[in-house]
Amino acid sequence: MQLILKQDVENLGFTDDVVEVKPGYGRNFLIPQGKAVLATPSSIKSLEETLKQRSYKERKAIEAAKSLAEKLNSLDLTMTAKAGEADKMFGSISNADLSERLEKEGIEIDKKYISIAGGNIKRLGQYEATVRFHREVVETVTFDVVGEN
Repeated sequence: MQLILKQDVENLGFTDDVVEVKPGYGRNFLIPQGKAVLATPSSIKSLEETLKQRSYKERKAIEAAKSLAEKLNSLDLTMTAKAGEADKMFGSISNADLSERLEKEGIEIDKKYISIAGGNIKRLGQYEATVRFHREVVETVTFDVVGEN
């Protein structure tokens, strides 16, 4: 079953992508939730026209995302946390915490576009996270987690 996505669906595609899914997934979840519509010949034709009109705005968005990515690469991120023996932290650092830290540096990115390798961080050390600014601009940021004095 071919569908046109109306919004980003994790592990499937981005808005306005034409995707192939199993009929039950499309009929029972994506279409009722308003996340997709059937890919009929007329809807595909209107989608192509819309994408053609949107291409200029898309280029501007990609340029803005690339400039944010360059700004992110120039940062030296260090996060502090309370830690006990053997560098084990009290609590953890998640993508929401990293999003807040980036916001303090002037880079506003929603937490759902940040994924930390291995999930939540529970020990001190150096870690990597993937930040998606745009569907075509994805950057990897390295940051340190150090203990409070």
